[in-house]
Amino acid sequence: MLKALARLWRYLVAWVTGKVEQLEDPEILLDQARREMQETLARNRERAIQAITQKNLLQAEVDKLEKTVRDLERKAELALQQGKRDLALQIIREKKAQEGALESLRASLQQAIETVESVKQAIRRQEEEVRVKTAQALALKARWKQAQIQTAINKALEGISVEALESSWSTAEQRIQKAEAEAAARQEMAAQSLQGRIAALQDAQIDQEAEEELKQMEQRLGLRPAEAGAAPTVQPTAVAEGDVLKELEELERKLQSGQTSPDSREGG
Repeated sequence: MLKALARLWRYLVAWVTGKVEQLEDPEILLDQARREMQETLARNRERAIQAITQKNLLQAEVDKLEKTVRDLERKAELALQQGKRDLALQIIREKKAQEGALESLRASLQQAIETVESVKQAIRRQEEEVRVKTAQALALKARWKQAQIQTAINKALEGISVEALESSWSTAEQRIQKAEAEAAARQEMAAQSLQGRIAALQDAQIDQEAEEELKQMEQRLGLRPAEAGAAPTVQPTAVAEGDVLKELEELERKLQSGQTSPDSREGG
């Protein structure tokens, strides 16, 4: 009853101060339950101590009466030995009265012993229960903490949009593809430019050869006077386009790898 009133009073105070939610916190509830169990255990231990004290007092009274009965029995025997039968009879009557009280005390003592043993067993059970509940309270607190952490993580994840991530991912992928395509286009244009330069060189060579052949034809026909001291014209040897390209690519690879020799540079 007192516990219920105390709990009701705490709820009223929490309601007035606006702390009802704090009062219902699992950690607070578990700590409160653990304190109540420990307080109950402490009270039961005190009751057990009182019961054991009463049992010890009864044991002392029983021991005292047993000694009195033994003394009376010895005195009765001594009176009979001295021929004092009436005195012995009175002593025996006193002994019987003491024995009656002794039996009553022994019955009370036996009951007290049984009560103390049952209280001890109850205390042991309650102590074990307190240990179990304390361990359970620690486990429940751990679960409560884990739930709080998970809730905080979920709240943090609520602000992250998967669609935004997918959009960003797609945009990045598209930009990479565009950059790769542009790089391939530039490489293709560079290759075409190289082919164009080589074709221009070949055209210039053909033009030169045609001009020389035309001059020689004019000289044979007498249309152009022969040039004095002119060395006979040596027809240039036609060079295959594939060989030129192959040699040019080889030079480019040497330049890129940094392995071009000084002699090769001078020759170029």
